[in-house]
Amino acid sequence: MPSPENNITAQKWMRIAVINLLIVALLGVIMRYKIAYSLPFIEQENFLHAHSHFAFSGWIAQALMTLMIAYLGRHSKENIFKKYKWLLLANLISAYGMLLSFPWEGYGIISIIFSTVSIFISYVFAFIFWKDLNKLQLKRVSHYWFKAALVFNILSSFGAFFLSYMIANNISHPNRYLASTYYFLHFQYNGWFFFGCMGLLSEHLYNSGISFLIQRKVFWLFAAACIPAYFLSALWLPIPLWIYIIVVIAALAQLLGWLILLKQMITEKSILFKDINVQTRWILILSGIALSIKLLLQAASTIPSLSKYAFGFRPVVIGYLHLVLLGVITLFIIAYSKMKNLIYTNRTGNAGIIIFIVGIILNELFLLIQGSSYMIFIPVPYINQLLLAAAICLFLGLVMLISGLRKKIFLT
Repeated sequence: MPSPENNITAQKWMRIAVINLLIVALLGVIMRYKIAYSLPFIEQENFLHAHSHFAFSGWIAQALMTLMIAYLGRHSKENIFKKYKWLLLANLISAYGMLLSFPWEGYGIISIIFSTVSIFISYVFAFIFWKDLNKLQLKRVSHYWFKAALVFNILSSFGAFFLSYMIANNISHPNRYLASTYYFLHFQYNGWFFFGCMGLLSEHLYNSGISFLIQRKVFWLFAAACIPAYFLSALWLPIPLWIYIIVVIAALAQLLGWLILLKQMITEKSILFKDINVQTRWILILSGIALSIKLLLQAASTIPSLSKYAFGFRPVVIGYLHLVLLGVITLFIIAYSKMKNLIYTNRTGNAGIIIFIVGIILNELFLLIQGSSYMIFIPVPYINQLLLAAAICLFLGLVMLISGLRKKIFLT
């Protein structure tokens, strides 16, 4: 029988992670307000760095680490969180260090120190979690996804280190800077974040009747494609034809993997959604729809006439990143946490989740309109104000979600 303390502790850490998401949303509101109106005392670029770094480390990484530790706890009799407490706390401190230092100095000595500490914490977590995963007697495809997620997280850090090197030495090379940035982003959201979420989902899929063999096939399609898929973010570079062909194959392989899994999930939907409430079902469905759109856009970006739009307009890039980080990853984390009773909400909290989702949809819609207007050189009136309204919607939804969080102990 798993230790009940694991559930109690996991709920506490998830509450902290959701509060961090609220702070990420607040930074988004501030930045959108500055664009729509004026906040002369705020350096937009510095706040953007704080927003992105804290979103990655304070929200997604903190939540994923908590949920992955809780996974160990469900298959262990010990209070596993005792072992990981200091790692979670250290990651939290480094995340808040970046949150406070980036607005003040941008990429400076303090922010770089906290960023570096955060990376080394991820190394330690990867080492310890990998060892604990190997100790489990039950072997599932979940373990494949988790181990790949840890590897891709480490790979992503090389991009961060190269960026820090360029900044510290005042090296101005736009192509290298962009390539390193996209390298870091790719192995974070397409590697660490996505594979971590799939590892969590995989356990539920197995219990719903989706076989080991099918899951393993899907895993290898995504895993084999992940590294070459980096070049989907670098199609603006002069790459050889043979690399371009591999990139196209990688994009199609991931789309194929998702279609195989989607077919199986639809077949087993009655078991898949058994004992899951209606709201959580819809959050999972919306996350799946966002992933489908993401993979289709990813495949479409291999067409040269379309790829220039993917990288040439900032609203398109921001819209794509928010589609993945909010639509796919964040919605999945919220849904999965509700499934495992690690986020338990009353009516206020449930209403907050609905408002938050509306905010995501409005944000994507307005970014799409803004990006389209840039392409055809026709300005859209009040678009910045509309984007500010979407950011406020996201923020208010999270305020309601947090105010509606309640404790509930279930062993699942």
